[in-house]
Order: sequence, then C-alpha cells, then structure tokens
Amino acid sequence: MAITSANQLELLQTAEAVAREKMIDPGLVVEAMEESLARAAKSRYGAEMDIRVAIDRKTGKATFTRVRTVVEEEELENYQAEFTVEQAKQYMDDPKVGDTFVEEVPPVEMGRIAAQSAKQVILQKVREAERDRQFEEFQDRAGTIINGQVKREEYGNVIVDVGRGEAILRRNEKIGRESYRPNDRIRCYIKDVRREARGPQIFLSRTAPEFMAELFKMEVPEIYDGIIEIKAVARDPGSRAKIAVISYDNSIDPVGACVGMRGSRVQAVVNELQGEKIDIIPWNEDQPTFLVNALQPAEVSKVVLDEEAERIEVVVPEDQLSLAIGRRGQNVRLASQLTNLDIDIMTEAEDSERRQKEFELRTGLFMEALDLDEFFAQLLVSEGFTTLEEVGYVELDELLVIDGVDEATANELQARARDVLEAKAKEALDKARELGAEDSLISFEGLTPQMVQALAEDGVKTLEDFATCADWELAGGWTTQDGERIKDDGILEPFDMSLEEAQDMVMTARVMLGWVDPDDLLPQEEEPEGGAEEQEAEA
Repeated sequence: MAITSANQLELLQTAEAVAREKMIDPGLVVEAMEESLARAAKSRYGAEMDIRVAIDRKTGKATFTRVRTVVEEEELENYQAEFTVEQAKQYMDDPKVGDTFVEEVPPVEMGRIAAQSAKQVILQKVREAERDRQFEEFQDRAGTIINGQVKREEYGNVIVDVGRGEAILRRNEKIGRESYRPNDRIRCYIKDVRREARGPQIFLSRTAPEFMAELFKMEVPEIYDGIIEIKAVARDPGSRAKIAVISYDNSIDPVGACVGMRGSRVQAVVNELQGEKIDIIPWNEDQPTFLVNALQPAEVSKVVLDEEAERIEVVVPEDQLSLAIGRRGQNVRLASQLTNLDIDIMTEAEDSERRQKEFELRTGLFMEALDLDEFFAQLLVSEGFTTLEEVGYVELDELLVIDGVDEATANELQARARDVLEAKAKEALDKARELGAEDSLISFEGLTPQMVQALAEDGVKTLEDFATCADWELAGGWTTQDGERIKDDGILEPFDMSLEEAQDMVMTARVMLGWVDPDDLLPQEEEPEGGAEEQEAEA
C-alpha cells in the first residue's frame, strides 16, 4: 500500500490509540512507524542506501529522503550512502568531509511482506517502550510497600499482579509457611527492581526488616512525620522481632507512640505479619545501655564492651540466663543483629570464676617474678596492678597508698620489677639476634625487645620487612566472610598494639627508608594554604 493523503492522518490516529492503550508517549509510536517505513523503503531501493522517513506530527505526511555523507576518498566503502568530495561537487557547493546531502525520494508501496515487517517493528518498539515505562515506574517505588493480587503459585514462588505488571514473591521471602490462593489480596515490600531482557523483574519480600519498618511508618503518624525514627530492626520472620526507636521530641514517648492506645498500632503490624511478636526498644547512643534494652525482658547485671573487636560480654543472674538466650538462642541473636555486636552471655557464677582465675594468675606472676609471699602479691592485684611494667614504672606515690608499703618497700618492689624486665628484654634481644633480626629493626623507636623477637619469629627481620607490613598484620583485626566475623591475629597483638599505632609505625618506617615523602603525610585536620576550594579547583 502507498501512503496517500487519505490515510496520512490515520497514521497519527493509530499512534495516539496505541499510545493511550499502552500508556506510553505517542512520539515513541511515531518513531517506530518511521523506522518501519524506512525498512520497507530500503527493501525497495536497496539495503545499502541510507533511507530515512519523517512523519509530520501535525499532518501525518510521511517524507522519504536519501542521505549521503561526504568522506575521504580512501575511506569510501558504501557507494550508495557515501561519496567523495569530487563526486559531491555535482550536488553541493564547496562540500567538506562530514557534510551530508539529503534528497527526497518517492514514497514506496508496501507489499504484504513489507507491511507485516513494519507491523513487527512497531510492536517491538512499543513493547520496549512499555517495558522502559514499567521499569522506571517501579524503580521509583523500590523500598516501599505495594498492594497486589495473587495470580498463581509456581514451585513455591508467588506471582503477584501489581497493576501494570507482574511481580514475584520468592519462597524464601514469605513468612513461615504462608500459602496463597489465586485472587487473594497481598501486601509486600518492593525489595528490588531489575532490568532484564524479558522485561523488568520486580522482586517482593515479606521477610525483609524494611517491610516491618514501612508498616510502622504507615501505622504511626509520628514516624511518617519524622518525629520518631526507626534506628534498627531485627527479625525472625513469623516468630519474633525487635525494633529500636528514638524520639526527637521530648514530650513524645517513642515506645508508647508505636504501641498505640491499648496496643492498637503494634497489633495492626502484628496481624499483617502473621502474629509475629514485636519488642519495641528505646534507642540509646551508649551501646552497653542499648544492649541492656535489647536483651529485654531479661535482666542484665553487668556489661563489658570491647569496641575494637566489636564484641560485648553480658553477665546475667543464673535465673535470667535462659530468658536472655531465648528459645533456640532467638533473643540473643536478635539483640546481636539489632546492636551489630557479637554477644557473649555468662552467668554471675561464671563471671566470678573467670575473675578468680585472672586474680590467681596475676598473683602467681607477682609471687614468682618479684619473690613475694601470696598475701603481698594478692594485695598488689587487689589494688589494680596487672603487669610487671605497671609495678616497675608507676609513680612511687601509687605504691605508697597500699597499706603496709613504705618508701623503702616501694623502691625495693620497683627495683625487683625493673631487674626482671631488663633480664627478659636481654633474653628477648638475644633470641631476636639469633633469629636474624638486624640492628635497623632492633633500634627502631617504639619496638620493645619482645616485639622484635615476635617479629623475627614471624620472618620480619629488617626495617624493610617491617615497612611492607599492613597495619592489621601487626595489630590484628576482624574480617567478615559470608556474614560471619573471623578474627585475624596480629604479630604484635599480644602487646596491645592498636591499628592506629601500627599504622603510624609502618608509615614512619617507610619515611625513614625514603619510600614516602613526609610532606605527603599531612594530618587530616590540617589544610594546606588556599583552602578546600583551591584544592578542588586543582583536582
């Protein structure tokens, strides 16, 4: 068929109708028509020709043009779509490489095959535009709750009709043993939206912690308004959950607001989550205090926090141990997820036994090293002395406050402690030299003889070896693999070296060796002349 004046407006009407039906831009449908007509024209005039079609958006008139580009003579490959400067002079005044010559060609008549091909092009373009619109729409809604209708269930996965598309609720994203029948209404959290070849894939979840947070936002106006903030959520889907909240208005109780009058607000969330029990906990910046709240309803006697290792020890009364741990460890596991800390729980008896062992160990150390009787050694430990270094190099006044210790006794204690420390240092130094430690490492400031020995035993024998070490290799650290925290032991970790100290020492060694320019080691708080704006401009 030829595009005559009789059906020119029909093109625009068809484009409008398709765009309305598919809810896409009419311009995209017209572009698809232009491409399909251009393909039909190429099949008539030759596939190598650059035929283009433009449809007037007001009149519907289709204009067919042939485009030829001016190229260098040695680059001429397609004689139908390209020509040289000399050849172009027949059609153009003063042609240059890169110029194009456009001439109108007669419209083509579309046979049955060409018309079918044009239809396929239009359908494909419309389908792609529809997928793009769908992806953009749901991508903007990712992280929100959506209501849908169950269409079918496939291998445990639920296919949900969400209006302008389909979404999938995977088996592992359902709560417990939930089952749905076709046409059931369902509320889910949009967890992810991905663009794939078969169209946008929308993944839903009912087990995500964010689902609970969004449900509370819908039920509690104070959360929606930002007066109350949900700081953390931990869930055992379908069984139990803990949610930490904080109020930015002193007159509003965050826990009471989330519970609601007679528990109406929290009950609405519980009903949606198939009876999942929810503990609402007040958030606190102080981690030990927050952990005590998170372990409710168990009572906590004492908390010991190791910030560097991100571990925390909790001491509870004997009768509170099972309550703190919870059924199958549920309570302590949720508290650990909520606080992002590894939690060790022990009874008061176990804590007392551990402290007694530490007391006996330190008492034995002082008895053997300082040649003291048991009573005097216990007296030192009771006053807080834990190492020989503390005894040998502490201010004399701190020893004099101990009952029964006069100046002469204090001096004698320090002399004995220093003699033992010097003997151990000499022994460690000799051992390090036997292992091959060089003077450059031995004389490095900040390393004790015992540290040098430990380094030499691990193969670090020169200052160059030391300078190649990473801070965590010296001070130790933690690595997360498959969601589990694994301890990395450091060479100098037994000497209580921190990551910051290790980093400073390694950088100092690199500067001494000339590997690093000291001018490059500006403190973070210092700002070179010119300020931040000048630095950004230079960058």
